[in-house]
Amino acid sequence: MEKQEIRNNQSGKKLIVLGFVVIAVLFIMYSRYQDPELIMPNTLDSIQRLANGFYIILLAALASITFGIYQFHKYKVQKKNNDLLTIIALATWNSKSRKTFIITFVLYGIFFSLVSGTLVYQPQINFSTNYGAEIPSGFIAPCCDSPGYMPKIIVYITEHVGLQIIPINLVLQIIVSYLVGLNTSIAINAYTISKKGRGVSTIGAAAGLFIACPTCAGSFLSIFVGTASGIALSIALVQLQTLFIAISIPILVATPFLMAKKLRNEDGSCKITPE
Repeated sequence: MEKQEIRNNQSGKKLIVLGFVVIAVLFIMYSRYQDPELIMPNTLDSIQRLANGFYIILLAALASITFGIYQFHKYKVQKKNNDLLTIIALATWNSKSRKTFIITFVLYGIFFSLVSGTLVYQPQINFSTNYGAEIPSGFIAPCCDSPGYMPKIIVYITEHVGLQIIPINLVLQIIVSYLVGLNTSIAINAYTISKKGRGVSTIGAAAGLFIACPTCAGSFLSIFVGTASGIALSIALVQLQTLFIAISIPILVATPFLMAKKLRNEDGSCKITPE
């Protein structure tokens, strides 16, 4: 039984690492086909097939990471060691934490889609009239843009609503939504315990909830600046938004460990019992 648990632990770690390595290699390799001067009419079909394969491999890599995290999480809960990763796992394994995580993950994912431009709403533009698009329809645009921004998936849902799925934003959306959900579920548990007077800092728990919104700063910035500066500023804000979210990831990773210290008893065990 113990050998099986160790095997699951090692398998989970390997799947997580494999998924991230595949994504990094995929982005690097595909960026080599983004020079417009190298795109010839006779190579368009090949690049289109590469674009289709890009998303198949990307989804497989994301699935590998997801299953790896689940296996590693489950292993930590079963072993019940005294390290901080085990505290984080135990604090997020109960039904309340799982519900909080799922709700936060979904809602933040929707919010991220709106802020990052994945979900597009343009009431002044008619997609079928201005772009000649068939409603509804969708396609993969294979070329050409900066590394990480191609290939794009363009979907026209209605005349004014569509989707623009950019690879780097898709990966960031999933990673940040996961971390935000993790931070929120731990912070709520920490706040609940602090209300019961069990030694957890209320300020620390509140900080965990506050840090769980890395896209908010960019959103507030765009509100304060307004629309007077035109489309160029909007494009710049989207680029800065992506950069800001990427920078915020280390903070989102560090915060659960800080809160886990507050959820640890003197003997190293977790103050929260998994259900």
